[in-house]
Amino acid sequence: MAKVSTRFACQACGAVYPKWQGRCSPPPAGCGAWNTLVEEAAPKRGKAAAPGVAASRALPVHAIDADLAARIPTGIAELDRVLGGGAVLGGVTLVGGDPGVGKSTLLMQALAGLSAKGCRSLYVSGEESAGQTAARARRLGAIAEDLLVLAENDLGVIERVIEEVQPTALVVDSVQTVRVPELESGAGTVTQLREVASRLVERSKKDRIATFLVGHVTKDGTLAGPKVLEHLVDTVLAFEGERGQAFRALRTQKNRFGSATEVGVFEMTGEGMREVPNPSAFFLSERPRGVSGSVVAATGEGDRAMLVEVQALVGALAVGSARRTANGVDGARLAMILAVLERKAGLHLAGCDVFVNVAGGVRVDEPALDLPVALAVASSLAGRPVAGDLVAFGEIGLAGEVRGVTRGPSRLAESAAMGFRRAIAPHSSPESRDIEVVRVRSLEEALERCR
Repeated sequence: MAKVSTRFACQACGAVYPKWQGRCSPPPAGCGAWNTLVEEAAPKRGKAAAPGVAASRALPVHAIDADLAARIPTGIAELDRVLGGGAVLGGVTLVGGDPGVGKSTLLMQALAGLSAKGCRSLYVSGEESAGQTAARARRLGAIAEDLLVLAENDLGVIERVIEEVQPTALVVDSVQTVRVPELESGAGTVTQLREVASRLVERSKKDRIATFLVGHVTKDGTLAGPKVLEHLVDTVLAFEGERGQAFRALRTQKNRFGSATEVGVFEMTGEGMREVPNPSAFFLSERPRGVSGSVVAATGEGDRAMLVEVQALVGALAVGSARRTANGVDGARLAMILAVLERKAGLHLAGCDVFVNVAGGVRVDEPALDLPVALAVASSLAGRPVAGDLVAFGEIGLAGEVRGVTRGPSRLAESAAMGFRRAIAPHSSPESRDIEVVRVRSLEEALERCR
């Protein structure tokens, strides 16, 4: 019997080693994690091309026809926005998110929309029975003749059904539960994930199927499994939402067919995911008036500008070390802003607890939120409300300067459309006929002019 060669692969990043070792190599070669290497069968080496068989040739770029992505709208405008205009035939999209956030619900609604247009769709469930999946479809009103359901986690069976059904769109929920029986390892391991994803991607490209793979996430919110899974697919979407909050955000993390900075906004209801076409009104609907520590920020997500409410609460230190709590903003960024407020604006915050929150459960990861956060903290510390008709955006540097940010015109236009009359903005921001732009160069100047 021929000896089967083996190798060891890291479950966290997919790095491969000829023998076992206790720790994956530090970046950039690996991830540096301990005890993550598992044994797997090494792939067989490909045979050389037989004499007389034509090999692939490199061609000049101008001689190659452009492969323009053919899209089919799902009927869900917010999902189509994030995808770049609709599901791509032959494209593979990986959708990740916490358990219960609504991944299966959204994709079932998307398949229902495609089926209503005459596109045959197949929903493969590796976690639930066919009856459970059908019950969800009935609750969502996703009943269509061309929407088919398969409860299976054997990849060979799934591929055979795909050949029989020949769907236009495919959902596999979830990719971590599907396995190849020929491999000895369990479902969800590095070996299984690599093989399952590779074969599904190959099948999608060959048969021009718009494929969606549902992925589990780890405790820290990253997609479970090796990074090779994210590299294999064309698009990676992250579905975010706080437990107990109706708000859901679908963000693009990678997109070979469109923008990688778009975000779609949804509200979880009993009838499924409801689109939120005007996120600014949604996030500001319960904003209190005349309260210190509340500032409206103009954020930019892809081609869309959104207004969110930044809240801050500064309290006297009771005992121990001061607390710095951030919800919806980066904690390290908050610490930097507080340091600049102390050193450059003369605010005394060392002996105070500081809490900052973006209302509505949304998370903002762009530097334009720096100035609204600083104004909210200063307002709470002084106990003096910021003007209710004012909106702010801008990046703060360590020297206390206010730096310019992208998409200034769209931020100003959205602010004017929502009824705001003044905007505290970086000095490089353009003028606007619809809203008064108060352009500032430093944090001190912004604090003086926000009253």
